[in-house]
Amino acid sequence: MSVCVVTGVGPGNGAASVRRFARAGWRVAMLARSADKLRAFEAAIPGARAFAADVADAASVKEAFARVRHELGPVDALVQNAGNASFGGFLEVTAEALEAAWRVNTLSLFLCGREAASDMLSRGSGAIVVIGATAALRGGAGFAAFAPAKAAQRSLAQSMARSLGPRGVHVAYIVVDGVIDTPATRSFIRSKPDDFFLKPDSIAESVFHVATQERSAWTFELDLRPYAEKW
Repeated sequence: MSVCVVTGVGPGNGAASVRRFARAGWRVAMLARSADKLRAFEAAIPGARAFAADVADAASVKEAFARVRHELGPVDALVQNAGNASFGGFLEVTAEALEAAWRVNTLSLFLCGREAASDMLSRGSGAIVVIGATAALRGGAGFAAFAPAKAAQRSLAQSMARSLGPRGVHVAYIVVDGVIDTPATRSFIRSKPDDFFLKPDSIAESVFHVATQERSAWTFELDLRPYAEKW
């Protein structure tokens, strides 16, 4: 049975990806800092297992992946969903906020990607799908911390794809362009209609498709947005 690791599991994209892979019969390891939240998802999603970890900390990542291998088996797919939504303009954000955004968005991909790739390269197959954002492509005025972190994440994913792809490991970057439908975003944006938001389950469907593509036609970059989103 195939094993998928999903990082940054919460009520949005993370849980949706966990459900999608579990529904297809995969064993799914859920990584996030909150053990309590992960246990709730574990109870609700058959086939999912909780592994509390800080994906921006090298020792924590190494320990978590060792537990995943011991309890579930070698990793076949990684959905790198962990992110830090730190917003603010250049004159407002702190150096600490910039560094935190880089650690959660970029360093975590480096750490988790290396752990996952070590299993995949030994078999000559596997998939690493990174959940990105439009901020990776352009730096808006209020994105002085988030945009550089996402741009670095995308560049790292490109480098990974070019080095790992010829060895059988598919690396892909999903550009999410719009507001994801979660309880938190709904509480902040109460006036918008349903079709303003990206649905996590719809995003997860695309993630699963990319992760399981036949190697003769791999996607590197896929952008997802609601039909009415301006771009």
